Amino acid sequence: MGYFTRAALVLASSLLLSACFLTPGKFTSTLDIRADRSFAFTYKGEVIAVDMDSAMNASDAIGNDVGAPSGEESVYRDIALRDAAAKPGKTPKPAAPDDDFSDGKDSKQKMLAIAAALSREKGFRTARYLGDGKFEIDYAIAGTLDHAFVFPFNVDAKIIFPFVAVELRGDDRVRVKAPGFANDDNRSQNPMGRSPAEEKAAQALDGSFTLTTNAMIVSQNQEEGPASSPQGHTIVWKVDPLTTEAPMAVIKFPAK
Repeated sequence: MGYFTRAALVLASSLLLSACFLTPGKFTSTLDIRADRSFAFTYKGEVIAVDMDSAMNASDAIGNDVGAPSGEESVYRDIALRDAAAKPGKTPKPAAPDDDFSDGKDSKQKMLAIAAALSREKGFRTARYLGDGKFEIDYAIAGTLDHAFVFPFNVDAKIIFPFVAVELRGDDRVRVKAPGFANDDNRSQNPMGRSPAEEKAAQALDGSFTLTTNAMIVSQNQEEGPASSPQGHTIVWKVDPLTTEAPMAVIKFPAK
């Protein structure tokens, strides 16, 4: 959240195995970019977290039931399980079911820690955990686009997937892209596809993203295009579980 560097993105990828995958629920979000490069961004509404550790464990449990060994391989497996069960403290435990937004003790503590980490960051007026993997977020920040901007990103919370990114493209333009405001299957980090928890989170997507600017809009992917407004030009993307194309626009600043 806020400004980021290439090193920060590398760090984010290294946190994948112990991170939380965040996705929007019901929300409204706005981004205003002025021709002088000043900007203001807001996000208000729900954020849903999927514990990647739990999701991967659930996928592993499912995968272990697929293509189970038979014949000689099955005998060797049964012997290994019998030997493991005979050792003190080594009794295999049945895989826990994937309860989608599980609120077990460890999971709840992780979610509360995420809320605490976000609350310490500038811009978060509210970061409250509601239970069942759901957060209430009220975020607002303003600044100057002399660096890239991404939301959300927090090292302490181990957040790995940005909702909105604003990238500098050369000396006179920026590209706005909101991958979090679409359900693209490529977002899933699991080669077996989305877990049930990730799929349920994806189905909660419901909101709007509004971009306003008085600079030149070079390109954008909203079908109705920009509308005139007191702020200059306004583009509104409505998103839901069927949205597969992330909102995108390229804006050009006037020559200095």
